[in-house]
Amino acid sequence: MIAEYDERLIRDWIQREVDRGGQVYYLHNRVAALPVLAAKLRLLIPGIRVAIAHGQMGESELEDAMGKFVRGKADVLLCTTIIESGLDIPNANTIILDRADRFGLADLYQLRGRVGRALHRAYALLLVPRERRKGEAGERVEALQMHGGLGAGYRIAMRDLEIRGAGNLLGTEQSGHVAVIGFELYCRLLRSAVARMKKGEWRPPPTVNLRFDFLTLRGAEAGDGMAGAYLPAGYIPEVRERIEAYRVVAEAGSLGELGRIAGQWRDRYGPWWVEVALLLAYHRVRVAAGVAGVTRLETEGEKIRAWKGLELEMVGTKLPRLTGRTAPDKLAQLEGWLR
Repeated sequence: MIAEYDERLIRDWIQREVDRGGQVYYLHNRVAALPVLAAKLRLLIPGIRVAIAHGQMGESELEDAMGKFVRGKADVLLCTTIIESGLDIPNANTIILDRADRFGLADLYQLRGRVGRALHRAYALLLVPRERRKGEAGERVEALQMHGGLGAGYRIAMRDLEIRGAGNLLGTEQSGHVAVIGFELYCRLLRSAVARMKKGEWRPPPTVNLRFDFLTLRGAEAGDGMAGAYLPAGYIPEVRERIEAYRVVAEAGSLGELGRIAGQWRDRYGPWWVEVALLLAYHRVRVAAGVAGVTRLETEGEKIRAWKGLELEMVGTKLPRLTGRTAPDKLAQLEGWLR
């Protein structure tokens, strides 16, 4: 369950687990706040036995705290991510993650796995402030809520790959949008190598650096004047298919190829959503820029800046102007100007 911090909700979750004879992990990853939080829990639930465990404790002190919890002498283990691995307590079947938005998806999955190791049903409460329910943090928490049961680890890993991006395989940048940075480089290298081995004719599409101040390729960043150009989970529900679709469109080297991809998506998944149409339009601009020899294209308000190598392109003695009002209009104007 995902919820905002609520003392009554926390009390009810802890009391329910204790009433059925179980124990609770309460994870709060701020060591300095643990004693205050322990005192608050004791006031909230009279008679509750709380043990504290974190990595800054001395060895004997930590061993004593963990020993109490293992032997059932403590109802709640108030701790940091020190419990992330190597801990198997079948009687602990509820975990509360305070500020779950501060954890990576792999960490959340690992921590959720601390409970549910016995025959009792296990519960996980993820506390997230309302303002943090949007963006990547919210997507990570919701991914954990969506995927459970057998095979969840693989599905979560694929979703994490989509959220963070695959990274630059040969460079230092290890995160980025999968449609722009992730599989594109890998697939170019692979196909180029295969083509050379087979003496094929395939050539990688030219690399074009696009940066538009009115458009984002990350769904989590859409809004506040930024239109989103991406593949929504509702349009292509299966994560593997969505990542493959990103790869295919990012590899397209001609407008004709993009047209075929667009038609296939429409036939398979239905009419394009607004975000999908914008993603296709974005890649039309990318392809048109490559054909025109433009290596870098940026927008800032009404300004268009385009470079061929190190040379800034001009219209007469002025920079070209962007007159479109909406994201589709602006992308169409950019494509037309490039062509």
